[in-house]
Amino acid sequence: MSLSLADGDSEMQQEIGSHLAVIARKLDDFEFQSFLSNEEDAKDAILAIHPGAGGTESQDWASMLLRMYLRWAENHGFQTDMMDYQSGDEAGIKSATLEIKGPHAYGYLKSESGVHRLVRISPFDANKRRHTSFASVFIYPETDEDINIEIKPDDLKIDTFRASGAGGQHVNKTSSAVRITHIPTGIVVQCQTERSQHKNRESAMKVLRARLYQKALEEERAKMATIEASKKKIEWGSQIRSYVFQPYTMVKDHRTEYETSNVNAVMDGEIDDFIHAYLSHKE
Repeated sequence: MSLSLADGDSEMQQEIGSHLAVIARKLDDFEFQSFLSNEEDAKDAILAIHPGAGGTESQDWASMLLRMYLRWAENHGFQTDMMDYQSGDEAGIKSATLEIKGPHAYGYLKSESGVHRLVRISPFDANKRRHTSFASVFIYPETDEDINIEIKPDDLKIDTFRASGAGGQHVNKTSSAVRITHIPTGIVVQCQTERSQHKNRESAMKVLRARLYQKALEEERAKMATIEASKKKIEWGSQIRSYVFQPYTMVKDHRTEYETSNVNAVMDGEIDDFIHAYLSHKE
């Protein structure tokens, strides 16, 4: 069967359209990756969900959100591990903490931190009235339990000097005391209690490692404190996103104004458009 010129043009247009769509998706992916340039963006994520006031209503809503994020992770091929789970009194959950492992898991999910609001006809209300429920979602970048303290020899200035004070005649006559300066941080430690310069150096390095470890912990805590400061009360007016099931269907992000009427798809984990919109808006 021969094709007419019109048929050939139509097929060519469809093929060109398909290629353009692929190119557009690749450009979108490239642009999106450029938004994930922070060091913590590449890390795994810890996701915590807590219901707001309202008992069973909000606890059920919290469990719906948990399912949404589990489905999102599954759609992306990410690994999930339930770290904490407390069931609700009648339905839903009182709290849940989920570990999500995958490339840029935190970078993707950081946009989800905040209060999520649900409007629906309550399945727990015999009079079938409309209820508004709230739940908070919070995302943390996962950090290693053991912070690796790397001390480069070139970063150290090591001085030896004669010990002073108590320690005996031998200590005072030899340059056994050691002072180590960590140039990048300016931390200075010294040890002069041992008669051996080698032992004093070992002791000084132990102290330096401890101080650098403490500094790393303080920096991590400061970072977490900054993130914690962005938390809001789980109540009306503080929500980042609204999910309306009745009297109409809509999910709307109040930060970016992005919205969709396909509530079922969103609750099945299709939230990438909201994530992209947030990161693009923030950039």
